[in-house]
Amino acid sequence: RLDRPLDFAAVTDHAENLGSISLCTKPDSPAYNTESCKNVRAPLPTENQEVFATAVTNAFRLLASSEEVCGPNRKLCRDAVSYPWQEIQEAAKNWNSPCEFTSFVGYEYSANFDGSKIHHNVIFRNENVIQSPISSTDVPSMIEMWRKLKMDCKNSNTGCDVLAIPHNSNLSNGRMFRLDYEGETDLIKQREIAELRAEMEPVVELFQQKGDSECRNGLWNVFGGSDELCRFEKYRDWQGAEFEDCEANIGSGALLGRGCISRLDYTRYALAAGLNEKKRIGANPHIFGVIGSTDAHDGSSADVDEWVHDGDQRKENPIGQGRMSTGGLAGIWAEENTRESLFSSLRNREVFATSGTRIQPRFFAAANFDAQLCADPNYVKKAYKNGVPMGAKLLLKKGESPSFLVSAIADVGSESNPGTPLQRLQIVKVWGGEGQELHQRVYDIADASSTDAPASVDISSCERRGTGAMSMCRVWKDPDYKSAKEAVYYARVIENPSCRHTGYLCIQYKNRKQPDFCSDESIPKRRKKEHGLHRFG
Repeated sequence: RLDRPLDFAAVTDHAENLGSISLCTKPDSPAYNTESCKNVRAPLPTENQEVFATAVTNAFRLLASSEEVCGPNRKLCRDAVSYPWQEIQEAAKNWNSPCEFTSFVGYEYSANFDGSKIHHNVIFRNENVIQSPISSTDVPSMIEMWRKLKMDCKNSNTGCDVLAIPHNSNLSNGRMFRLDYEGETDLIKQREIAELRAEMEPVVELFQQKGDSECRNGLWNVFGGSDELCRFEKYRDWQGAEFEDCEANIGSGALLGRGCISRLDYTRYALAAGLNEKKRIGANPHIFGVIGSTDAHDGSSADVDEWVHDGDQRKENPIGQGRMSTGGLAGIWAEENTRESLFSSLRNREVFATSGTRIQPRFFAAANFDAQLCADPNYVKKAYKNGVPMGAKLLLKKGESPSFLVSAIADVGSESNPGTPLQRLQIVKVWGGEGQELHQRVYDIADASSTDAPASVDISSCERRGTGAMSMCRVWKDPDYKSAKEAVYYARVIENPSCRHTGYLCIQYKNRKQPDFCSDESIPKRRKKEHGLHRFG
């Protein structure tokens, strides 16, 4: 059990293997005694990360399409999906308790192209869902997946509503946010596809156990200098290889540590590329808010507190070896804790991502906020009245310029593990440029750190030092605003440094044989945590 319960959750099993796993784990199924099913039930190899990941990937791919298990035309597997899909719906129904805990029906569409991840978590508004999860084995095209979801759910006249959340774009080799429309060249059809994507993907995962998908320094045709936090929790760097930049192309193999890295693996540059695309075809496919999640595959939801992980489990984890993050959390600003209200806020992009912390960020924009608004105890109510919240579009009249209100409340933690004070508030601005240029700028708009007592953490004890704030708020205007350039702005909230789970584990094993990562300088022992997103046009 989590020390601090969640408000909402969705369990998203891989659609591709719902049927085959059901067949392989039921002794009375016709496939139970096949060699493929015996391999599935056997322990996975744990020699190293690559052997483990390769075994999982091969089993995943072969099992989903194996005629030995699924029969001709995958009929056995398609038929076998109905039982686990009903189980998923029943579990969500049984645990849903309006205004206390919300459980969504969902699954994962898990397309893998030569080791590139094109995975999406599919979340339904209510109990009205499609007859069967859409699998990439049957529908390998991302565009066709959106079309089928819309046809089978949104256009079904059954009260069904759905959205798809891209996740782990950092392992897509440029495929997740690519703008080639799978070969479609007609501009009108490209515009239709772009509008469909914006409708079906209002939210994107920015952080999870396999690292950060916000940004990365030094990528092709991205201008605006280096951002220190773009080095935060980079999964590809943990794999220890040198990578090429995909530039305008795509690659393959990222899940196994191979292939190029693209700027379109990261949400920041996808947002900027979307603005360029709008100029080209008249529609922006990348209008999204951001969330965090876990992707742990161990039966737990949001087990993200750095200090609580079981040492032996984390030390021996063959795919992690201290490199993987503990995961992130999704934050939603909604009127009430119910499926309908939460889903509406997801659709409206009034959401934020954290890298595991439980900070509460807010972000508003208006033509002209009062510079003293933060001092008003009713500032949130007035910000809603006079502006627009995170995820919305701000339309300005001629001569107006945007002002922003950013506020955050620190994660207070618990009595035994107090939260970490806040250090900084930032606004990140991105916009398009000429040709395929993308631009970024990071503004520090508030700083609670002290030069006399700078914040730090002692990794030998995980003791935190220095000053910070339990809440921060600032009204800010963009000094570089140009009315002719459409831009995206999002807020970033940064905590003081604290120990990463690797830091806690190295202390735990201080007088015993330590995990190898304790002496590996490439694996961090401390961290800074962050997010909210807001679009301005």
